[in-house]
Amino acid sequence: MTLTWYGTACFGLQCGEDRILFDPFLELKGGSYGADPEALMEYDTIFVTHCHFDHLYTAQELLEAGEGDISVFCSKQCCDTLEQFSEDQSNVVQIDAGRSYAIGSIMIDVLKGRHIDFQWRHLFDTLSPGRVLRYAGNLPFLFQANRFFKEAGESLVFDVKAGGKRILVLGSLALDPEEQYPEGADIVILPYQGNNDLPARAREVLARLKPKIVVLSHFDNAFPPMSRNVDLTPLRRLAEKEFPRIRIVKPVPGKRMEIRTIRV
Repeated sequence: MTLTWYGTACFGLQCGEDRILFDPFLELKGGSYGADPEALMEYDTIFVTHCHFDHLYTAQELLEAGEGDISVFCSKQCCDTLEQFSEDQSNVVQIDAGRSYAIGSIMIDVLKGRHIDFQWRHLFDTLSPGRVLRYAGNLPFLFQANRFFKEAGESLVFDVKAGGKRILVLGSLALDPEEQYPEGADIVILPYQGNNDLPARAREVLARLKPKIVVLSHFDNAFPPMSRNVDLTPLRRLAEKEFPRIRIVKPVPGKRMEIRTIRV
């Protein structure tokens, strides 16, 4: 069984012949990495944690390219957003917290999630005048995408069971205060971007979930000038001091990781 990170929050999970793609997004011009669009076409099942463009936008492109061979599982807000791009929603499945879905040998329990708190200061720090000028070509897309792709309080967490392992897939660095999350998962996929207080937000999540391994996501500069590469040093220091039993893994884009060992 393998995990492959394609940038941003986009991960592919393969267990035998079963494959699932989570939160597909191909970076904009000037992004950190160059994900291969063809690699995403290897997956016929997509699960989406929430409706922001950097988690959902490429799903609608894959639906169109897949010509009926690709299915997308997502919240009602995501379904409504996808409907704006295509009237044919026959391969879009609305999912809800509290329900379970079997994709071949892979079982996914859907839990309620939460998006990290938005901070205006973080936006101003990221959108420096120099970066805005450098990546001005991306601004029209970003303006339109932020208008159409709204999270609307419908973030989800996926509790994935496959190959004898348990993987929690988060779409943002926050948890719902009322949801009952499993502790001690083999792997938590942890997005690490969103505001200027990331170590504190990570502390809350790690203390609650107590996973064996954290595989990071969303720490890259995928849609400049609204994104930036995140310094992971404070997170590693936090883990060493307060969570020494939790292993922090920074994935390599496009490289398959064997879940049995998680060697990158």
